[in-house]
Amino acid sequence: MQTFEQLSKIFAAHFDRRHFPSEPASLYDAGQYFLDLEGKRIRPVMCLMGNELFNEIHPDVYEVATAIELFHNFSLIHDDIMDNAPLRRGKQTVHEKFGHATALLAGDMMLVTAYDHLNKVHPGYIRSIIDLFNQTAREVCEGQQLDMDFEKKQVHLNEYLHMIELKTSVLIAASLRLGAILGGAGEGNQRHLYEFGKCLGTAFQVQDDYLDAFGDPSKFGKQVGGDIRSNKKTFLLIKALESATGFNAKELSRLLNENPDDKVERVLQIFRDCGVDNWAFNLKEQYMTTAERHLEEIAVLSSRKAPLNELAAYLIKREH
Repeated sequence: MQTFEQLSKIFAAHFDRRHFPSEPASLYDAGQYFLDLEGKRIRPVMCLMGNELFNEIHPDVYEVATAIELFHNFSLIHDDIMDNAPLRRGKQTVHEKFGHATALLAGDMMLVTAYDHLNKVHPGYIRSIIDLFNQTAREVCEGQQLDMDFEKKQVHLNEYLHMIELKTSVLIAASLRLGAILGGAGEGNQRHLYEFGKCLGTAFQVQDDYLDAFGDPSKFGKQVGGDIRSNKKTFLLIKALESATGFNAKELSRLLNENPDDKVERVLQIFRDCGVDNWAFNLKEQYMTTAERHLEEIAVLSSRKAPLNELAAYLIKREH
């Protein structure tokens, strides 16, 4: 069994190349520019890990992992347009550098290219692979729409959890299961691996929300409190809105409508007063406990699960 770091290098050797034709350069250079920004590539490597959990790596898993990475980047390009984000991974977003129209087309071409890779999968697997890929793509789009809808309404915690499952967790879960399909895993093992990934994805988002508020700026890699400044709905804010009373409730409501210089510090104090920081830690742990239970139920040797356990521990204990 190989570690996440080892499989990351293997995937990078396969993926780090030009994925599009040369002409028209005004379109394809925009897509390649975004891929060259190189994110963490957690999802495609998880696809490889899901495969190797059950068997030796199937050659077709590289096609599926590439499709996953292309789809993920397609969704990020479009998300950046919808959010009007100026930066991604410290660089100009595609729409800022190349214009909105080209960014839309570059994202579209990534999605089309993803299906080119899926179509190379062995006929014995292709139906189940594409069915799961399509289901996941639909759910990610639904999650993004819900996220935008939530900007205009009061959101309850269960609604936010559902949105995160769609927008973030299902792609992590599907990446593992797609690899498992090519590894010959049975239906029961596939379901447990999918639930492991879904719980891990939700815990990952809880940790992300927590770090934006309470992270160490020197380790987090960017200024903390960005979500607070933009009034972004997060696990922390939604819980605080549900639990704050008296002065804290009134003050939080006021701060959401104003932007004083000390807004971040004041909101963080309300979070602490309401115990939201400890609550978020406990919520993350609850999801990780459920994830670990599903991983334990998978009928393979424990030694084969070690890389996934190590990756899960890193993702939810990271400080950046």
